[in-house]
Amino acid sequence: MVSPSQNQTSYSPPDPSLEELIDEVKSMVVLTGAGVSAESGVPTFRGKDGLWNNFRPEELATPEAFLRDPELVWKWYDWRRGIIGACHPNPAHTGIAELETMIDDFLLVTQNVDGLHKRAGSRNMVEIHGNIWGIRCVRCGGVGEEETTVPMRTIPPICGVCGSLLRPDVVWFGESLDSKDLERAWVGAGNCDLMIVVGTSALVYPAAGLPQHASDCGAKIIEINIEPTPVTRIATKSLFGPASTGVTTVVGAFRSLFL
Repeated sequence: MVSPSQNQTSYSPPDPSLEELIDEVKSMVVLTGAGVSAESGVPTFRGKDGLWNNFRPEELATPEAFLRDPELVWKWYDWRRGIIGACHPNPAHTGIAELETMIDDFLLVTQNVDGLHKRAGSRNMVEIHGNIWGIRCVRCGGVGEEETTVPMRTIPPICGVCGSLLRPDVVWFGESLDSKDLERAWVGAGNCDLMIVVGTSALVYPAAGLPQHASDCGAKIIEINIEPTPVTRIATKSLFGPASTGVTTVVGAFRSLFL
């Protein structure tokens, strides 16, 4: 006698089309990570190169390192800025900027500090790890205009208001994210209809918790990555491949419905 379980076949729900997922989207959050900028040639800066052979990012990107040797830290950031400054936005950046023009309630949350989303045209965004082109004073907290000169004129730069040191306006190891930025990202994730997660390993918290929060609040999740991540298990649809390819595919689907 054959048991009922032997006659049963495994069931997988049909994979929804992009058009089905975006048909009634009113609110969207896009979360991006390093995979978006990789195609622009932005390295992760965790490799060994020249002057920095004896240092790891964890030894330089800290408040303690800056207090100990601000000139050394700024020379490292100046080197990084020189590399990033030679890079340009790719179709993933420009595609995300185009999505912003199609959805009234749109928020981009990026973990990247390279500023390429802004150069691509994105405006309504939260740079939760800061921006490598930004500067702020360690004493008065004043935030200056973005300093885009490469190489920098003065290392280390000095605050024109109080005369103290200026530091890169980024989140260093051991520091907390800006509470207002984190709240904006969390509220956006909780209120959106659709979250698109692009090029992030989803391993660095608190950003890695945003997709789960969005899913718990009823949002559909589209994942774009070169390989499965912790987001894959909750994703409504996963597009595996380069960020530019996946974003271009999603933008094409939106164009077909809204333009």
